Amino acid sequence: MPQGDLYLTREGYEKLVEELDNLRNVRRREISKAIAEARAHGDISENAEYDAAKDAQAQNEKRIADLEHKLSSAKILDDSNMPKDEVLIGATVKLQDVDSKEEMEYTLVSEEEADYEKNKISTSSPVGSSLLGHKVNDVVQIKIPAGTLNYKVLKISR
Repeated sequence: MPQGDLYLTREGYEKLVEELDNLRNVRRREISKAIAEARAHGDISENAEYDAAKDAQAQNEKRIADLEHKLSSAKILDDSNMPKDEVLIGATVKLQDVDSKEEMEYTLVSEEEADYEKNKISTSSPVGSSLLGHKVNDVVQIKIPAGTLNYKVLKISR
């Protein structure tokens, strides 16, 4: 992937657009109201509520700028022209631990979309990056801090 491009699923792209809209149109108003209320308490030089609201405003604006930048360079994955028999970003991969025979399933996504609780792992994670390019029945050795994992690729779907 070229530097600067962010590859997202349609769902991931829409989630970021929704977050940006919320930060711009809802959170900004909430913070502005909190700043106004804190100012109403008098001297802002020693006003903890005012300082907290201003910090929240700065963090909100930083996240807005971050999302705007990411969305401007985002490319939505079109898996219709991607090989179906190879592990690539956007693929869902069913794996089997060669030693324990335990099976698991992961969807490979960008760092921005990664969500371990939903079995969405980043292509830059040790497991995700090791799986890239492999095919069904390949045994993949994955080096992690705790040792080496051996996974067999059982199924690839999109």
